Amino acid sequence: MTTTCRLTAARMVAPGKGILAADESIGTMSARLQAVGVEPSAENRRKYRELLASAPGLAEDVSGIIFCDETLRQNFSDGTPFAQAVTALGILPGIKVDTGAKPCPGLPGETVTEGLDGLPARLAEYAELGAAFAKWRAVFRISSDTPSRGAIRVNASALARYAAACQEAGLVPIVEPEVLMDGDHNHGVCRELTSQVQTAVRSELAALNVDLSGIVLKPNMVLEGAEHGRRSTPAEVAELTVGVLRAWPGDLAGVAFLSGGQPPERATANLEAMQSHSTPWPLTFSFGRALVSPALEAWRGEAAREADAQAVLLERVAANGAAARLRGEAQPVTV
Repeated sequence: MTTTCRLTAARMVAPGKGILAADESIGTMSARLQAVGVEPSAENRRKYRELLASAPGLAEDVSGIIFCDETLRQNFSDGTPFAQAVTALGILPGIKVDTGAKPCPGLPGETVTEGLDGLPARLAEYAELGAAFAKWRAVFRISSDTPSRGAIRVNASALARYAAACQEAGLVPIVEPEVLMDGDHNHGVCRELTSQVQTAVRSELAALNVDLSGIVLKPNMVLEGAEHGRRSTPAEVAELTVGVLRAWPGDLAGVAFLSGGQPPERATANLEAMQSHSTPWPLTFSFGRALVSPALEAWRGEAAREADAQAVLLERVAANGAAARLRGEAQPVTV
């Protein structure tokens, strides 16, 4: 299965293409629908995900879409299962397989992402349903005493166990260690803790013989906290972020950044600035809110506004695809 994973991972980070994260949990997606006046029903969640996936020409800038369990089991309005429908559109279907961050025993106030129980059987089922890749998210919150070494270690271990199980099942694992933007810390604190987290993740992946050329890393950008008084420039974000990433070996398939709650335009500007740095692996995007939130605002559950919502989505996707394609045109910068 190693060759399959390598080929799929390379396709996921193909030049100028990124990954669309449409994998919000039922609870999260329902809350977002309610916020724009849409009934939070399974059918409306289905309609919204189909609206995103079927946007004309989406495959020009998107290599894959991450879905949640509910969506992967649903069908397009014509009766075609989601996985088969997006595959026919030239897009790889993916699946979020973790069950969320839960309180971690022994570490008050910190979390560990769960979902390892029964994971091999679930991965086999998702592969049968047509999934080509999977995603697991670990979250780390910065405060005066967190994340602790224990929280970093337990979450890194879970990410590695998940990644190894995915590769055994023939699915590419997206490995997502996210240091959250919450807080008033400066970007130097974020850089240090992001480095600690990624070092632990690399160690655990190596311990379980995970093939880095068959994974996609989905890290946070190195940013100041949302409540910090000074906003980092795109050039600063790029220099700090790529500086941390340089510890990863050259055989890593690629890096697809999460947006982490940044405003859409800022996430794109930061992604664009990354491209001026020479790295052995592609730097692209795996955005969720930064791509889908504007489309949801435009749609608001009205059939007559579907085309407008798709146009908004495609505009944001195209901007990020264009940013990723700057890589070949940019002058290398040494960090």
